[in-house]
Amino acid sequence: MSEANIERLRREIQRFAQQGQHLIHRSLNETNESNYPLFKEASEEGYHLIDQLIQMEEESHTDSWGTLKELAQQTWEIRSKTETWLKSIPPNRSDKKSTTPQFEEPTFQNEANEEDASSQTESYPCSPPVPIGQHQLPPLPYPYDALEPYIDTKTMHLHHDQHHLSYVKGLNQAELALLQARQSNNFEFIQYWEGQLAFHGAGHYLHTLFWETMSPHGGGQPSGRLAEAINQYFGSFQAFKKQFTSAAAKVEGSGWAILVWAPRASHLEILQAEKHQNLSQWDVIPLLPLDVWEHAYYLKYTNQRQSYIDSWWNVVNWPAVEQRLEVACRVAWRPF
Repeated sequence: MSEANIERLRREIQRFAQQGQHLIHRSLNETNESNYPLFKEASEEGYHLIDQLIQMEEESHTDSWGTLKELAQQTWEIRSKTETWLKSIPPNRSDKKSTTPQFEEPTFQNEANEEDASSQTESYPCSPPVPIGQHQLPPLPYPYDALEPYIDTKTMHLHHDQHHLSYVKGLNQAELALLQARQSNNFEFIQYWEGQLAFHGAGHYLHTLFWETMSPHGGGQPSGRLAEAINQYFGSFQAFKKQFTSAAAKVEGSGWAILVWAPRASHLEILQAEKHQNLSQWDVIPLLPLDVWEHAYYLKYTNQRQSYIDSWWNVVNWPAVEQRLEVACRVAWRPF
């Protein structure tokens, strides 16, 4: 079986799992809590389904065609259970006309039964664009308390619901202001709004990736292609971890430590970023970011940034990082 077909099926399974998690989280956030026993039962079942979807996503990181075919078959059962659950939960108390969220029609079933992909060509179409000024806060891919005891529930609520949301709002505001500037041909405040676009846009995108690259089932060490890339460039996982930890600890003020893939050099690199967008590199693809703004850790760790960093390693979602590396490696620039 060709690598292209294996990768295509893997991506579709992961898309299904991620979509299911998003639908369930969104529905839980919109659920009427007035009937608490029913809400509690619905929440427990919903999080059980999320655990199944997370496990499916993790198991899809395999090169075994047989395993991927089995996972593709399992999606139909999980989809049925999820759609039944979505119809059973209490409706949104503030929107009586709200409709039950639906899965997109799966596209991978034929591929799971396709034994010869030699005639298929690989293509990666762009996703539909986000309309100007309509970015949204993504739901967490796990419950707020899922990363305990390493990252506390209160911090997760504050960090996601307030700080991340502020970057989404700031990005939308900047995009709309620049749209108005183009329409009016008035660029008097271009410097300010371009700065807002960079700050809030980088904040939104890095936080989105930050949530995705953590997991209650995280920790340990990477494997597969990611482990090979780390060993090749840094010499060993321990050498990589020491450099990354030091970079995060010594960010001046507020900022990030970020593991990136550099397509121009075709290797990994560790960068710092002050705020979200300053003192970093261009033409690289972020794989694993660590937020070291004080709002990411102060409630639990006070001013002990190093303790926060040491704890964070226990929730790193290495399969998600490896998945990003697999996609990033398809970008091939002429090396210089």
